[in-house]
Amino acid sequence: MYSNQPDIGYVPTPQDLLEDVLRWVKVGADDVVYDLGCGDGRVAIAAAEKFGARGVGIDIDPDRIKEATENAKIAAVSDRVIFRQANLFNSNFQEATVIFIYLLPQLNLRLKPQLLEQLKPGTRIVSRDFDMGEWTPDAVLHLTHPEEECTFYFWSIPSPVK
Repeated sequence: MYSNQPDIGYVPTPQDLLEDVLRWVKVGADDVVYDLGCGDGRVAIAAAEKFGARGVGIDIDPDRIKEATENAKIAAVSDRVIFRQANLFNSNFQEATVIFIYLLPQLNLRLKPQLLEQLKPGTRIVSRDFDMGEWTPDAVLHLTHPEEECTFYFWSIPSPVK
């Protein structure tokens, strides 16, 4: 089975870039945005606060879950955002309409079969800085921030082949 220790350190996405990306993938009030490896909760919180979506954050680190939960309270979105302490590879994200990930390339590749199995056609996936190997993204967005440059990869879950 998989470890209950983080596979990657926490590196937050700057808030203004995050909002640009959520706008780019057309997050709206009907969406359920999952942030896999949610850290301080900023993706789920921004989706709820700025776009009216519901948000779900999953992280293996209990300290990050506590921080994210507190941040949701401060932002007054606790009614639309939940955070779960769990291992991504043992988690279910079937209700997601948008998935946000900022994981290492090998973790993206490990997660890909789970995403393809669980998610409905049309579900949008955004990965910061890392692609998913042979799976060609539908679009790529390069954004610059005073402190860093980011590349966002976008995929939509395809309909089953008949």
